[in-house]
Amino acid sequence: MNVVREIKLMQGVSDRDHVRGPSNASITVVHYGDFECPFSREGARVMKVLEGQFDGQLRIVFRHFPLTTKHPHAQQAAEATEAAAAQGKFWEMAEVLFANQHRLADPYLTRYAMELGMDTAKFDYGLATHAHTERIRADVLSGQQSGVTGTPTFFINGQRYEGSDDLPSLMAAMRLTPAIK
Repeated sequence: MNVVREIKLMQGVSDRDHVRGPSNASITVVHYGDFECPFSREGARVMKVLEGQFDGQLRIVFRHFPLTTKHPHAQQAAEATEAAAAQGKFWEMAEVLFANQHRLADPYLTRYAMELGMDTAKFDYGLATHAHTERIRADVLSGQQSGVTGTPTFFINGQRYEGSDDLPSLMAAMRLTPAIK
C-alpha cells in the first residue's frame, strides 16, 4: 500500500541542498539516505529511473542520514560526497559509493575521487580535516526534526512517504501526490 502521511518535512529545500532536476518541477522528492545502506542504494536507483519517467517534472534532493551504529563507513562516505561536492561532483561520487558499498574505506575513496577527475589533494584534505561534518550533521538534524529514524526515508512534496520503496509503488505515490502549490 502506498501511503503519504501527514508527517511534514520540517526543513524545506534550500540552496544548501544537493538537488537534481528543475526548481519548478511539480514533484520534489527529498531522500534521506546512507551510502552504506543497501536499501538507500536501491532507493537512489529507483530515483534515477523515476527521473526518466517524470521527464522534467521531478526534482530530487539528497540529504545525509548516516546510520553509524549499523554502518561503520557511513559517516566517512557522507564526508566523501561532501568533499566531492566541493569540487562539483556530489552526484557522481554518490553514484560511485552506492555502486561500491563494500569498499568505502580511505584508499578506495581517494581512488574514486581520482577516477572522477578531482583534485585528490583537496579531496583528501577535506576528509582528513572532517571539513564537512557540520553539513552532514545539519542534514541529520533536519531528518530527526521530520521524524526520520531509518533509511531510506522519502518526502514527496513535503509529505512523508511510507509505502514500499520499489519502483511501481513510488511511481504510483508520485502520480497521486498533489503538486506543490
